[in-house]
Amino acid sequence: MIARELAAWALGLAEVPGPVSAAATRHLLDGFGTALGALRTGAAAPAIEVARGLGGPPEAAVLGTGELLSAPAAALANGTLVHALDFDDTHAGGLVHATAVVLPAAFAVGQQTGASGREILLTAVAGYETACRVAAAAPHGFHARGLHATMVAGVFSSALVAARLLRLDEARAVDALGIAGSQAGGLLAFLGTGASTKQLHPGFAAQSGITAARLAAAGATGPETVFDGPHGVFDALSGKPADPASIVAGLGERWETTRIGIKPYAACQLSHATIDAVLDAMARERLVPDEIASIHAVVHPDSAPTVCDTSRDLTRPATPYAAKFSLPWTVAALITDGGLALDTFAPGSIARPEVTRLAARVRWDVTGPPGVAAADAPGRVTITLADGREVAGSVPRSAGGGDRPLGRAALLAKFEGAAGVPAAEAEGFARIVESLGEQPGAAAVMRAAAGLAQFNRQENQ
Repeated sequence: MIARELAAWALGLAEVPGPVSAAATRHLLDGFGTALGALRTGAAAPAIEVARGLGGPPEAAVLGTGELLSAPAAALANGTLVHALDFDDTHAGGLVHATAVVLPAAFAVGQQTGASGREILLTAVAGYETACRVAAAAPHGFHARGLHATMVAGVFSSALVAARLLRLDEARAVDALGIAGSQAGGLLAFLGTGASTKQLHPGFAAQSGITAARLAAAGATGPETVFDGPHGVFDALSGKPADPASIVAGLGERWETTRIGIKPYAACQLSHATIDAVLDAMARERLVPDEIASIHAVVHPDSAPTVCDTSRDLTRPATPYAAKFSLPWTVAALITDGGLALDTFAPGSIARPEVTRLAARVRWDVTGPPGVAAADAPGRVTITLADGREVAGSVPRSAGGGDRPLGRAALLAKFEGAAGVPAAEAEGFARIVESLGEQPGAAAVMRAAAGLAQFNRQENQ
């Protein structure tokens, strides 16, 4: 059974190659940055409020606050924090936000159990592999059924992370995976309304995965056929053919952790190839919005339903989150502002008439190279100016992943901007996260995160 093989591998993971460990710490650093950005902007305030109300024994900290809650409650808050700005990393093959489910579970249960930094890091790698592999076993399959792959795959990742840190045996870990399967979900209904439910999905996944592991530890059982048996997660929740066996194929040899991309822009990943193609065009010629007659993009078939859904008004997004999932609006804002920043998607920004006017001139063709995941697809645009000239832009894939990873300097610059801290503070925090494997536990990282949040509050008083 796949669940048994996956659990045995994850529980027995004792060493990982250096590049895998380095990739994991990069993604954890990025996750802390996006979470601190959400904390300072209040983007996850409802989840934090509810987590505080849930309370429980003081097991784990709400990221950036130092407040101790039960591990499931802290994971609810922290998963929402990491994902609230939609600025967190993405695994292209599964279109899953891996750190948003791995970080909250690993650090919450790691603090609860007093795990060493090395154990937290190894467990995080097991979580990354699980989230990415489960999602990639049905590329866009969960999305095709109207479900968010991050939550579907994330409950399994969080359950296995918690199972390892709670030191469950293989049988109990398999039960945890089976129990988690009954909590997989996350509706994409937010796409039509701009509702905040997507922000909550990783928090739900982390909280539910921890709860599943605790239930297994207490004697509850789950189906070991959750991946490969009748009525398993793929049978029930995937709208496309799935390859469950790929979840365990090459475990310990092929590392999906190294294939996760880091977002340079706080917009839906499926718009990034087009964003980069527009930036390529902007590097060739200065573009003035009033001098643009039309913008034509080539959009992957699996991207179009998410960022080019004409059942909603793509030129006048209802909320900041809806703007992040409108390719026309995002492209128009990019050209109008000369770049994309967190403030681009602020409430006061999305109603600008000049952006709406330009967004109305964006058109697209739906096509893509066969066998290439949407988040790995090339980007191409043709911008026609009022005088009839055409400016083309193209990229082989979006920046931040694949053969176009963000370097450390770019990652730190992103962290500074999101967390709202100076370069020296970002560098100091990065060194702490990068040395996680040598630390006695999670305390130093969580203290440093709370210190950065406090620094930011003091600077803005």
